[in-house]
Formats: sequence, C-alpha cells, structure tokens
Amino acid sequence: MKKRNKIAMIGSGQIGGILALLTGIRKLGDAVLFDVVEDMPQGKALDLSHLAPVFDLDFRVSGTNNIADIAGADVCIVTSGVPRKPGMSRDDLIKINADIIRSVGEGIKEHAPDSLVIVITNPLDVMAYLMQKVTGFDHRKVLGMAGVLDTARYRSFLAEEMNVSISSISAFVLGGHGDTMVPVRSYTTCNGVPVEKFISAERLDAIEKRVRGAGGEIVNLLKTGSAFCSPAASAILMAECYLQNKRKLLPASAYCQGEYGVDGLYIGVPIIMGGNGLEEIVEIELSDNEKQQLNKSVEAVRSVVSEL
Repeated sequence: MKKRNKIAMIGSGQIGGILALLTGIRKLGDAVLFDVVEDMPQGKALDLSHLAPVFDLDFRVSGTNNIADIAGADVCIVTSGVPRKPGMSRDDLIKINADIIRSVGEGIKEHAPDSLVIVITNPLDVMAYLMQKVTGFDHRKVLGMAGVLDTARYRSFLAEEMNVSISSISAFVLGGHGDTMVPVRSYTTCNGVPVEKFISAERLDAIEKRVRGAGGEIVNLLKTGSAFCSPAASAILMAECYLQNKRKLLPASAYCQGEYGVDGLYIGVPIIMGGNGLEEIVEIELSDNEKQQLNKSVEAVRSVVSEL
C-alpha cells in the first residue's frame, strides 16, 4: 500500500488544532501535533481521533512533546511562537519568536529534511526568511502563508460589500504581512469585471484599509489571542497544492531573487504552487501607485530583517 502523507504541525495551539482537523477533512494524510507544552498536543490529538469516526475520516492524528516524532514529514506547518495581544504589532514579536524559529528550524532540518515548510509565525515574512536560513533548505521549499490569508480577507470584505458570491471575486494582496500590505486593485475583479465598476474609489480605500488592519481587528475582538481558523485554512490550501501538484496561482511569501526589484528577501508575491513547492514567481504589471506601495512594504520587511 502507498503510504499516506504526513503533515506535522509545529505548534499545537489554536492554529495547530485547526490545521490537524483540516488535514483530516481535506483527506491530505496523517497529522502529528508537536508542542513543548506537556500533554497539550496529546490531548488535542485524542479529541480529534474521536471526531474522525463521526465524519468517517480515515486519518491518524498523534500528539507529542518530542520533535523527533515529526520524522519523515512531507509538510511541516510552523505556528510556534507567541501570538499577538491587543496593542502589539506583528513586528513586536520578533525577538521572542526568532529564538523559537531558530529552535524548531533546527529540529525540522534534522528530522524532516525533505519536507515543505510553511511558516505562519509572525512577523511572517521575517520568520520565513529566518526559517530558510536556519534549515538551509532550497528556498522553493520554504514559504510563508500570508498572501493567501490577506487575499481571502480582501475577497471576503469585497463580496460582502457587493452582495455577491465569494467565488466571483478575484484579487491579490501582495507585499509584507503587516500594515504595509498591498491590495492590488488593478487586478481585482468580480467575474472579470473591474471592481471599480461596483464600488467607489473612496469606499475601496476604506475596505483596503480594513484589510491591512484585519488581523489587529480580530486580536482586539478576541482579546486573548489572534486569528486561527483562516490562517490554518490558508496554510492547508498551500499544503494541498504541494501534495497534489495543483500548480495553482496564489499569493504567498516567497524568496525573491530580483523579481519585483526585490533581492534576498521574503515578500508576498504571486506564485505558482505545485509539487516542487514554489514553481515560479509570476511578475504582474503594477500601477505606479501600487509599485510605490510595494516598495514601501519591502523596506518595512527589510528593516525588521535587519534586527535579526
């Protein structure tokens, strides 16, 4: 029998638990939850194993405090780190989370050297950069999740505003995963019709501002944590594209080597995601204003990387 894929959740908090659940629901393979908190991943795994029969999900899920148990993982999804609290920016987390990423990166390098690594930990673009440096993996096999999530938020707000099916909205959000992210209005359509035909420029400005602050909006509402359902879903989509070689065009944080004038940084760009991980970075023509916004976002990421 062909062995099932193995997806490792590095961090078993709110996002890790949803990741494991979605792994089963999407029939991607078996899941292993790793965390340093004693017994917590084991408890979540046991609970999920009891859910499986309800939906006839033939997947195995286990929990562990030993990172060696991720051995042979096909995909590692990294959520380890401290979540944002009200008043904190993603960049405020860098000093704490960089040490955590260094530690788990060494564990992935030792125990799952052939895996695709998807980083969710914030500040995301910087942590993806650090993960690639620590593991030494081919940059095509280390990616950040952010673009999928940011674009989903943009599409959600637009569909609500226009009162249309979410499937009608096509969009990109590029740049760093933070307050300088760039909703690319010139490529945003409703079933091929430019979004400006439906929504005024002033209203679009307000929606795009909300997209940039959506993560913080959720943090302020939850008060004790940050978003977990939508980040998990976004990472699972990327894992699915890799495991099933879908070659899907989506926005993600990828290592640029001259694309968009960016060299040696992770930044949100459109990519083809397939069986090799990053198959190709797709360069689209941006308006002058969008180019300026993207350059500003790149410099914001570069300034945080310099703190490493």
